[in-house]
Amino acid sequence: MDFGSEYLKIVKERFESVKELGDKTISQLSEEDIHWRLNESSNSIAIIAKHVSGNMISRWSDFLTTDGEKASRNRDQEFEDDISSRQEMITIWEKGWIILLDTLNGLENQDLLKNITIRGEKHTVLEAIERQLAHYAYHVGQMVYIGKQLKDENWETLSIPNGKSDDYLQQKLKKHQSK
Repeated sequence: MDFGSEYLKIVKERFESVKELGDKTISQLSEEDIHWRLNESSNSIAIIAKHVSGNMISRWSDFLTTDGEKASRNRDQEFEDDISSRQEMITIWEKGWIILLDTLNGLENQDLLKNITIRGEKHTVLEAIERQLAHYAYHVGQMVYIGKQLKDENWETLSIPNGKSDDYLQQKLKKHQSK
């Protein structure tokens, strides 16, 4: 096994894990919840999902051959909450993830050290992947935080429940000992 293949496998799993946190958050929210925002300078979950998708479409379309900031992208418009329904938001969200994951699946080991540009700035493919993973994790974390605030005691945890750390550790240890 070589480094490039292992890295691409791991990073795909990391992106999918970030997406899953977003998906599990969205699944717990109502139409009203996705548009909630604390104040005018805050973003709703609908806006965050729209922005993340817009970024993905721009960055990952023609990834190796064109600048990651496409002329067709209207970043400012991504921050307008004009999504009419939860289903429309999910469709927008999924479109970005499909483009991202399809692009990652098409990358080869030798692509990792190639140069690409984002807003004219050169990055290796490896750097660009890491940059985008951090960006998406940041925004999905915002979505989770908003979801937890809105659902309060009705929130279904996406990680280890409070007070269950020892139980979780023991389950993991048993699982790995049996392999």
